[in-house]
Amino acid sequence: MKKDQLLTRRRALLAGAAAVGAAGTAGALAVGTGDGPARPVAPAPGPAVRRPLNASAHRLQPLTGYGAPPAAPRRPPVRSEPILRVSGRGRTMMLTFDDGPDSRYTPDILDTLAKYDVRATFFVCGEMADHNRGLLSRMADEGHVVGNHTWSHPLLTRLTRRRIRSEMERTSEVVEEACGEPPRWFRAPYGAWNRAAFQLGAELGMEPLAWTVDTLDWTTPGTGTIVERVEDGAAPGVVVLSHDAGGDRSQTVRALRSYLPELLDSGYHLTVPRRRYA
Repeated sequence: MKKDQLLTRRRALLAGAAAVGAAGTAGALAVGTGDGPARPVAPAPGPAVRRPLNASAHRLQPLTGYGAPPAAPRRPPVRSEPILRVSGRGRTMMLTFDDGPDSRYTPDILDTLAKYDVRATFFVCGEMADHNRGLLSRMADEGHVVGNHTWSHPLLTRLTRRRIRSEMERTSEVVEEACGEPPRWFRAPYGAWNRAAFQLGAELGMEPLAWTVDTLDWTTPGTGTIVERVEDGAAPGVVVLSHDAGGDRSQTVRALRSYLPELLDSGYHLTVPRRRYA
């Protein structure tokens, strides 16, 4: 075979290989659709190209619900005398019950308050509350205020500072366990306050609350007399003192059923104490 023929044949083979390679490349980039034109094929998946983040994108952003922790409640001021009246507009007054809770009388009082959708304040003794935690929970659930009335109802003016603190702390612990939060109000047994009681109460986060109308129901004067004392003493800002424990309180239960609707019909708003600061 001549040299020119060999060169011609080599060029033909190279041209054929080039044509085959071009056809293979076209098959990878386009898929035929029968008689129609070829359509492009998406490139095979591969590692994504990551673009550099802006400088601001690297900064941590605060997450919803992860703000600064709430500030602790402010400690109340140390007073030199207890609060005697309730603040509020119009004919606002307050009902308070001491010494309980007592399973014989407190439920009836709570039932009457619930019937008229009224809230009251209960100053509980720790040794009573410890045995009636369910009643404390009910008080809190129904919107009543649960206050501290010491553990065993002693005369504080005859106790050491250490004993006063123990009486208050033990009761606050029971109230917090049953109600979910510690008491914010305190009442001295017999209304016998002293400097230590005011100071320790403030240290434990409690305000001192006394009363302006005493029903003297603990003397069992009769249901009618209790009703008369409440209705005669009713006035804007008045704090009424009654008892739901410490003796036979059936007169107190019956009296509440009588004077409560009368007070409401007379336009009185029965409320609970409110703190003036966080």
